[in-house]
Amino acid sequence: MADGQSATGSNGNSTLNVAQPQIQEPADLKPLYSNFARVAGTPEEVVVDFGLDPMPFSNTARQIKISERVVMNYYTAKRLWAALGASLQRFEQAFGPLEIDVSKRAKQLPESK
Repeated sequence: MADGQSATGSNGNSTLNVAQPQIQEPADLKPLYSNFARVAGTPEEVVVDFGLDPMPFSNTARQIKISERVVMNYYTAKRLWAALGASLQRFEQAFGPLEIDVSKRAKQLPESK
């Protein structure tokens, strides 16, 4: 939708005009890989910690070092939830369901005798 155009909601009512922001990414932006996320919250904010689990298939106690923390309000969290949900839905439609239980994804090695 171009700037200044109005959108129509699912109920047919006109919604507010919203200008799309221009996103700037710095040249030195560093990507972060995470295979662990923890979500917590306060009455006003959602806190998401990201880290790397060095042994995600292990059942032993281990330390996971949190490397990044994102704090956002609940409105932004809900928009993120919707965007992630849409992205995951497209992925699963293309490649099949994602199994989030690691033990069900891991191949069992034959027992040695």
